[in-house]
Amino acid sequence: MFYAIMSEDVPNSLEKRKGARADHLARLNALKDQGRLLLAGPHPATDAQDPGAAGFTGSLVVAEFASLDEAQRWADDDPYVAAGVYAQVQVKPFKRVLP
Repeated sequence: MFYAIMSEDVPNSLEKRKGARADHLARLNALKDQGRLLLAGPHPATDAQDPGAAGFTGSLVVAEFASLDEAQRWADDDPYVAAGVYAQVQVKPFKRVLP
């Protein structure tokens, strides 16, 4: 089943994000290589593809896991969590309808 992992950044998280980004992307690429990643990306703090110094306000990952517990464990192990990027992370089942 798919799960949505919705994360909210702490204020001024950009430098923390930069420091943990390579490890964060490696985990996402592993999901992609396994055919389990539906989508992933950050929420820009401004209405722009590149928010510059404004940074980001959070992230969304939608991926396939065997259970809610497995999805939660994966989210808890995110390098952004360890680096203090996220203030909170919520994991919910996701029912894909379109496309």
